[in-house]
Amino acid sequence: MEPTTQTIKKEEILNAYHFRHATKVFDDSRKITEEDFEFILETGRLSPSSIGFEPWKFLIVQKPELRQRLSEVSSGAQKQLATASHFVVILARTDASYNSPYAEYMLKEIKGMPDDVFELTSAAYGNFQNNQRLLENPKTLFDWASKQTYIALGNMMTSAALIGIDSCPIEGFSYQDVHRILEEEALLEDGAWDISMMAAFGYRIEEPKREKSRQPLDKITQWIE
Repeated sequence: MEPTTQTIKKEEILNAYHFRHATKVFDDSRKITEEDFEFILETGRLSPSSIGFEPWKFLIVQKPELRQRLSEVSSGAQKQLATASHFVVILARTDASYNSPYAEYMLKEIKGMPDDVFELTSAAYGNFQNNQRLLENPKTLFDWASKQTYIALGNMMTSAALIGIDSCPIEGFSYQDVHRILEEEALLEDGAWDISMMAAFGYRIEEPKREKSRQPLDKITQWIE
């Protein structure tokens, strides 16, 4: 897709942020069109990530039986799983180290680096990950990968709001139980992926009971000049 001149107005973007809220119950009679949901997924795909590793995968869970199983171990997602048009489980890579097959795949096949550039880039990324102490243990590396999924989800929720679609990010689930269920469903690819978070998308059934509340800008910013 060729870049185009940006015509969206700042007011439209801010309106989308005011529109978006953590929707708990969706109108289960309304479904997001395939075109609109592909647009939302595309904004996730195009999101930035640390050193460009894109360590995410989006599982779109539409199967009722799997939704029910997840609902039983996800206290913060029961209403959303029952009513959302689309429900997404976001996975993060467990093996996104600079010297992993996944890193080689990203640098050579996706970014198209020749061998000499790959060797230099891989060494530089190794220095970065070591300096950030990401390679101390598998959990540290996974947590770094998981952080990147939040960037993608933020973009997906905002893009959804821009076209009038509601969403809800979800962390209220039993990690061990969800991990077990996804493993039993053969969705973690022998440990290459693990659960990062969940998100629901659809259309609200009622308006929020109160206006969005946030700290004033001057409380969360400090200019150093």
